Amino acid sequence: MSRLAKYPIPYPEKVKVSYDEKTKVLTVEGPKGKLELNIHPDIKITVNQQERWIKVDRPTDRSFHKAIQGTMAALIKNMIKGVTEGFTEVLEIHGLGYRAQVKGNILELHLGYSHPIHYEIPKDIKIEVKGNEIYVHGIDKQKVGQVAAEIRHFRKPDPYKGKGIRYKGEELKLKPGKAAGKK
Repeated sequence: MSRLAKYPIPYPEKVKVSYDEKTKVLTVEGPKGKLELNIHPDIKITVNQQERWIKVDRPTDRSFHKAIQGTMAALIKNMIKGVTEGFTEVLEIHGLGYRAQVKGNILELHLGYSHPIHYEIPKDIKIEVKGNEIYVHGIDKQKVGQVAAEIRHFRKPDPYKGKGIRYKGEELKLKPGKAAGKK
């Protein structure tokens, strides 16, 4: 059961929220940008502009309705956080000669292949490179995570040497090589 979705979701004064009953589209606009969310047809949304909160209600206590209520509440909270603070994902590059740089709207990666990899940065995502770290910024949590996963996929961490691209703070348990078993 979604316990967090039972309570109204507050939003700050600098955020404008509007909900269209006909199209079931919730729009959240803040200092960093504007996001839209298509609400599930079974879910009822109540927006109180004076007290600045959003309420997510379900029609029945069926498990599907409980799950979709919690999902919609979590997505709305992420939208509010995205338009006020934004989301950032940090990737680390490990490996001798591995490097990255941003050229216009292209991320150029040198990851030990015979050619550099050119990744086109989506228009609502900002990428910075500082040393061996790649910072992915944006207001849409799903899109930031997707772009970070796509960049990581170009060279996943090697389980033997640890070379590759990984999330900051990601623990990598290295496997012993074949010589480790011999004495």
